[in-house]
Amino acid sequence: MGALVAVEGLDGAGKRTLTDALLADLHARGLRVGTLAFPRYGRSIHADLAAEALRGGHGDVAASVNAMALLFALDRADARDELSKLLIDNDIVLLDRYVASNVAYSAARLEQSADGEIARWIEELEFGRFELPTPDLQVLLRVPTEIAEERARKRGEADTARALDAYEKDGGLQRRTANVYNELAETHWRGPWWVHRSGDDPATLAARLAEIIAG
Repeated sequence: MGALVAVEGLDGAGKRTLTDALLADLHARGLRVGTLAFPRYGRSIHADLAAEALRGGHGDVAASVNAMALLFALDRADARDELSKLLIDNDIVLLDRYVASNVAYSAARLEQSADGEIARWIEELEFGRFELPTPDLQVLLRVPTEIAEERARKRGEADTARALDAYEKDGGLQRRTANVYNELAETHWRGPWWVHRSGDDPATLAARLAEIIAG
């Protein structure tokens, strides 16, 4: 059974870039690596409904924090079998976002802390009722909020399919989300966390991940 590692961070933090770099480095070390990104836009009806709601569709769905959190949670619940197979077939599985993203953004929307009511509800929903596997490690990609916002804006301008949604346009929400992420990492929510900064060498992180597998 492989190790489950979730890469977390703000929109525009560079999670995909870091995941790609880790994938290449871990492959070079001879490790079998699987990847999965959440939300699974284009593959999951729940993820697509959430994306449409964040762009003004489906009435008042986006106004409900619990409704949006449920859609993102259902996306992961539907991927449970796929995730289980990835863990069986690989030494390590890298996730671009996981349950902590749902907690961070939902708590930030309600201006709650990482141990608030919505965080506990999501934790019980996803790890309890949906029985999703707990990550062996969660990596917080920490970048200044202003840099993440600028990257997300430029990405949206370059690719209309990735235009900013309601969450990404809300600078205050992004800053509050960063604070919740920091709380999750500092309290080691649902297991160990490592903090990776944008200037850190991905190869160093890959080497640490390889040590987990060797152990």
